[in-house]
Amino acid sequence: MSDVTTASQHSDSAEGIPAFGASSGCPDGCPEYGGISRRGVLRGMVAAGAVTTMFGRTFTQTSFAATRPSAHTLVVLSLRGAADGLSLVVPHGDPAYYQARPRIAVPSAALLAKDGFFGLHPALAPLLPLWKAGKMAAVHATGLPVPNRSHFAAMEAVEDADPGSSARVGWINRVIGADSYTNPLQAIGMGMSSPITALYGPQRTVTTSGIDAMVINGSDDAGRTRSLNTLWSGATGILGKGGRAALTAVRDFRPVHSVRETPANGAVYPDSHLGQALAHSARTIRADIGADVIAVDHDGDWDMHQGVGTLDSGKMRLSAKDLAEALTAFFVDLGTLGDKVTVVTLSEFGRRVRENANQGLDHGHGNVMFVLGGGVKGGYRGRWPGLGTGADDDLAVTTDYRSVLAEVVTRRLGVSAATAFPRFAPQAVGVML
Repeated sequence: MSDVTTASQHSDSAEGIPAFGASSGCPDGCPEYGGISRRGVLRGMVAAGAVTTMFGRTFTQTSFAATRPSAHTLVVLSLRGAADGLSLVVPHGDPAYYQARPRIAVPSAALLAKDGFFGLHPALAPLLPLWKAGKMAAVHATGLPVPNRSHFAAMEAVEDADPGSSARVGWINRVIGADSYTNPLQAIGMGMSSPITALYGPQRTVTTSGIDAMVINGSDDAGRTRSLNTLWSGATGILGKGGRAALTAVRDFRPVHSVRETPANGAVYPDSHLGQALAHSARTIRADIGADVIAVDHDGDWDMHQGVGTLDSGKMRLSAKDLAEALTAFFVDLGTLGDKVTVVTLSEFGRRVRENANQGLDHGHGNVMFVLGGGVKGGYRGRWPGLGTGADDDLAVTTDYRSVLAEVVTRRLGVSAATAFPRFAPQAVGVML
């Protein structure tokens, strides 16, 4: 077992973080976003007064009880860096889109799953079987009710999802707190180096870099385990609780290690961080250890201030391809188990309507959310606000992102919107059956 370290959570004010509206401000991506990439340690984790204990690369929060099966699992996939929803789901029926993007607009003729107004980016082609089966929906013009162009501040606002509250409890933590079940494996941050804001709060959670990290470092024979249990059984204070929690988490996670590593049904994941995280998530779901929510990040270079590109080059096609291939492999891997799994994508904000001088896109407001898998009512959803072509024009938000999440957690996890999103009255979106 590695040395035990503790990390107090603290807030990091967005004050002093520069705004990156001008194309010249961050041609290679925002320094602010690069500094908080989930592949590194997130600076400025939320102030919850919580202490986590780390064994190897795995974080747990205090002690808990035994596992139980999950009826349904929600996978929350965050597209870090602010993905451009207008490229992923193109409003080809709005002429302002092509006027505002003379060099980077996706040609109407190349769009997939095209109706009279919307179409999918061609790089999303691997997802077409899910779309045609009615198991994939796109909700456009979603986002925070008030524009927020700071990556860090917007991420925190989206994941806290309770504006005006000083409690600093993430929405996933509120969801898992809706019942009496207290095992932290109920909510897992997979493929992460530190917990995301949505997981933080009084309920116990686990964050791990992967399945292989959910072990006791060194020889894990029965004698060593007994010795460690004896060592930590009498320890007092927060370290004692954390030590016992970590040992129990490793024990309860063991069924996942017994699930074969080779993906099922011929699924082939891309060789990427997202592909690995979703492959580990599928193994975890297959082991049925009581994971109601799994959070996964996609740091797919979505902060595209330059070089968005179109069909043959640029960053968008690469990030969209990785996203589509990883999600497709995930559902192929799960097979019929996919009917109990729902994936929802989030991004902290969208991009401006008009392309900048670097053939990129600066920070905007509205975006698209994808919902895939079990219980989904497929197709295009949301209320379109229309686009402008001015330098500062955004896609306006007509659907608060919490309305989408509320519909998903209510229908799939049986948690009320009032519990998950206090003081918020969701509107009907029609994205779930």
